[in-house]
Amino acid sequence: MQELEKKKPVIVCGDLNVAHQPIDLKNDKANFNKTAGYTEQEIGGMDNYIKGGYTDSYRHFYPQEEKYSWWSYRMNARAKNVGWRLDYFLVSDRLNE
Repeated sequence: MQELEKKKPVIVCGDLNVAHQPIDLKNDKANFNKTAGYTEQEIGGMDNYIKGGYTDSYRHFYPQEEKYSWWSYRMNARAKNVGWRLDYFLVSDRLNE
């Protein structure tokens, strides 16, 4: 990404399989460092993208909004809105100027 960024702004989008912040999943305390997608290492990796010059576009526009993009098929999770936000659009900071 950084090599491409040298030539032009980059937008990375997709299912990154990580909930970056506690607001990005329903039961953050119960899942922290116990469930894939919400470990210290994975959160740190996402932090590296943000520190490396990328903006989480959803959080930029909706900093406090609890919205999810994935729900388990078990225990009626979607109907109960017990989900995770795993899908992202990371946008080069220079596009925010």
